[in-house]
Amino acid sequence: MHRRRRRTAFLLSAAIMAAPLLTACGNDAHPGAAAVVGGQRITVAQLESRVDEVRTAQRAAVADDAQYAQVVAQTGALTRDILHGMVVDRVLDRAAADAGITVSRREVQQARAGLEQQAGGVQGLETSWLQQYGIPPQRIDENLRLQLEAQKLATKLGTTTSEPAFWSALSGTAKTLDVDVNPRYGSWDVQKVSRVDVKTPWVREVTSAGAQQTT
Repeated sequence: MHRRRRRTAFLLSAAIMAAPLLTACGNDAHPGAAAVVGGQRITVAQLESRVDEVRTAQRAAVADDAQYAQVVAQTGALTRDILHGMVVDRVLDRAAADAGITVSRREVQQARAGLEQQAGGVQGLETSWLQQYGIPPQRIDENLRLQLEAQKLATKLGTTTSEPAFWSALSGTAKTLDVDVNPRYGSWDVQKVSRVDVKTPWVREVTSAGAQQTT
């Protein structure tokens, strides 16, 4: 339930039991891929870049090394969480496009203005979204667009983003996209529309020492 609330927050920010779909997109067919969605790769380099964005924002938000080390420790699954978000974002984009849903820049700006007012300004919004959802300042508009897509899709389906019907629709889209996750980062459960951890002792995780991140 906690994972669903977090996913919903990411879209704004399932619990069906099924055997996970385990594939190995780190093989020769998709070299350098963290995941493949609809035949399009999310490269390891792209994933690491997104992680670096968050770590850079976290580093700028704290006063000293000890505080930063504590933040890193508290977000040890950041790489996996970000990959999960990147995959779900692509699934949502396709589901919205298939439903004829679009979001204008004006709608994003209006949504952001309302959130900034609630948060006490731009800085307040940026701080809260980084702390609560792991979204750096430069990704807020993009995330708001996804939130609005999710809300419009849910409305068209006659449900809400927290209800099974919404996630069932995304699950159907995920099936058509044939999501494929590198076992370094887990596997993809198409029914739950979620990345899940798997035990793959033969896979060694590689992280960037310069980014000071853990996965």
